Amino acid sequence: MKIEFTRLIKAIKAYTGDMQDLLISIGIILAAVLMGLILQKVLSFLLSRWRRSHLSAEMQTDLKSENWRGPLRALLPAVLLIPALPLLQFPPGVIAVMRQAIRIWIIASLAWLIISMLTVIKNFIMQRYRIDEKDNLQARRMYTQLSVIERILKVLIVFLALAFILLTFEKVRQIGFSLLASAGILSLILGFSAQKSLATLFAGIQIALTQPIRIDDVVIVENEWGWIEEITLTYVAVKIWDQRRLVVPITYFIEKPFQNWTRTSAEMLGTVYLYADYTLPVQEIREELQRILENTPLWDQRVSVLQVTGANERTLELRALMSAVDSPTAWSLRCHVREKLIEFMQRNFPQNLPQVRIDTGREWGDQAAKAE
Repeated sequence: MKIEFTRLIKAIKAYTGDMQDLLISIGIILAAVLMGLILQKVLSFLLSRWRRSHLSAEMQTDLKSENWRGPLRALLPAVLLIPALPLLQFPPGVIAVMRQAIRIWIIASLAWLIISMLTVIKNFIMQRYRIDEKDNLQARRMYTQLSVIERILKVLIVFLALAFILLTFEKVRQIGFSLLASAGILSLILGFSAQKSLATLFAGIQIALTQPIRIDDVVIVENEWGWIEEITLTYVAVKIWDQRRLVVPITYFIEKPFQNWTRTSAEMLGTVYLYADYTLPVQEIREELQRILENTPLWDQRVSVLQVTGANERTLELRALMSAVDSPTAWSLRCHVREKLIEFMQRNFPQNLPQVRIDTGREWGDQAAKAE
């Protein structure tokens, strides 16, 4: 009985010691996490004060606290857990698993923080440009470049983060090194990826640099008229005039022809065609066109021309040429001028609208009889 009681006492002491070690280890982990959260609060407070004292109101809106609060809340506790690992009273296998998990945690948090800062940097740069202005060519150019470059960098950061995470595993690291050392497999991988993925990626980079299209450009693609609404690494979204969306692969704008109405400027020329009888006084129509344009804010006062561009056996063809600040305004101006000119002709020269004449020969017969 004495021996069994002694064994029981030893078992209780061992269990109590294990529980004490476990509680101490859990306390160290909680303390490290708590210190990380406190440090995140302090850094967020300092950054918020710096933002309010050094940045304008618009920049404060772009640099929201959410841009750094989440990544720091995930990163700092993980960083403080690294020096705390030797103090934990866990088996070596458990410590190794925890160290591996913390490494992955830190890599993912750093990638999250860098991606958030990329968005902040882009917003800071775009503060100098206003895309909602009429003459926004430079703004659209910068917005397109920054958007495409931002997406490329985000994809690259995610790819590198996944690569570093995989390299933290010893077996995966050996497999990766062996694959990279094999020139045949590497060339095969590059051969397959270059056909589609790399071609799409290079097309996105080429569009960002050469800019055949930009955000808010007016284009005609596949016989559809619309605006460039979104440019990604794989596709371009075109907003059609009737609110539809045409999604086109980004390689389309490198390989196929298309119309860009705002490549160098948003200014447009609009035309209106009218058909009238030969007896129409053209000069009065020309004066009326000038009066109509001067009385509408749609005209930008650059071009106002009325010319006779055609004549057949029945009618004259009149072309009214006018200018506007952009293509939607030019469309509205054309409709306005067409309507007003038709009203003017109907009111003042109804007899000069297109007519069909029939000559019965009677008049010529009477003249011939008188001559005889």
